[in-house]
Amino acid sequence: MAGEGTTMRVGAEEEFHVVDLITRRLAARADQVLEGLPPERFTDELQRSMVETNSVPCLTLEELARDLCGMRRRLLRQADDVGLGINAAGSSPLVDMDELRVSPEPRYERMLDDYQQLTREQLICGTHVHVEVEDRDLAVAVAHRLTPWLPPLLALSASSPFWDGADTGYASYRTLVWSRWPTAGPMAQYDSAAEYEEMVRELIRSEVISDPGMLYFDIRPSDHVPTVEMRICDSNPRVEDVVLIAGLFRALVTRELEALRQGVEREVHLEAVRAATWQAARSGLEGDLIDPVGGVPRPAPVVIGRLVDGLRPQLEESGDWDLVSGLAKESLAKGSSAERQRRAFAHRGRLSDVVDLLLAETRACDWDRPADDSPSYRSAAS
Repeated sequence: MAGEGTTMRVGAEEEFHVVDLITRRLAARADQVLEGLPPERFTDELQRSMVETNSVPCLTLEELARDLCGMRRRLLRQADDVGLGINAAGSSPLVDMDELRVSPEPRYERMLDDYQQLTREQLICGTHVHVEVEDRDLAVAVAHRLTPWLPPLLALSASSPFWDGADTGYASYRTLVWSRWPTAGPMAQYDSAAEYEEMVRELIRSEVISDPGMLYFDIRPSDHVPTVEMRICDSNPRVEDVVLIAGLFRALVTRELEALRQGVEREVHLEAVRAATWQAARSGLEGDLIDPVGGVPRPAPVVIGRLVDGLRPQLEESGDWDLVSGLAKESLAKGSSAERQRRAFAHRGRLSDVVDLLLAETRACDWDRPADDSPSYRSAAS
């Protein structure tokens, strides 16, 4: 069985906003940032104001952190050279819709034709975490069984309180924007990879989606690499939070594989998962979350603390306990990115200050090593 007796590799895809440093608005100039960068590690996205980086598959979280920081630095140098800024957040506060366009690729242009306003307003960035599960039947089973544990990870990433110049009242408004797509949300249960693939073919036959990359589930078996891919999280300006989420997700996958091996049944109610996801998007780390055990609201630090403590055996086995538990305490102490953005806005009432905070936090990093050009996890689902 995948993962038995070994540490599974983990990787991440990060999406970034491209920002005009004069207006602090999104800038449709991703092509200038990507020019000269290796396409297997740096790629365009649906919107011309977005870029994506793709990590190598990593055995240790420290290796992942160094790789992510190296790619950020390389991306930032390229943006500096053309007078642009880069920020990692679920949404960027200042936008001029009339200035933005989808990337000039047939797939994206078809999406614009098919989905219209959904495509035009897809000005959101996420972090996708992959964990290696080579048995596709197991990947399908694990993806469904893990859905109740994803909302706390969303809360840790929440970084999109502002939308089109206004405070939405949500910590992750990206979640609400994302939820409008016809295949968004938690993944249902399938008895096998074959049954899952038949569902994919049925959706493509319906022509509501055009390819497997348009399955926008919060978690899914990847269609191009042997992994389980979590897609629920906002992009986050602090690499430390990305590493924390990656470590927790890998530990959750490890624990669930062991439960499957032992024949443990899981009863998952998707309605409850959707409600918990909405609550996490609303509150972030500053309010109550729905505890995956018991389904009742508890303060976010309690839910996160229980999550981390419950994964201690898996985190110790992979050598991640000290790092992950320390990062969790740090994240709770700092508060969500959404809360930090609101504090920045409250100081002078300027959204440009929020953008400047995101630019600065995205640039800062404690791990220091240049990215290389090794094979990477690359999304086919943008």
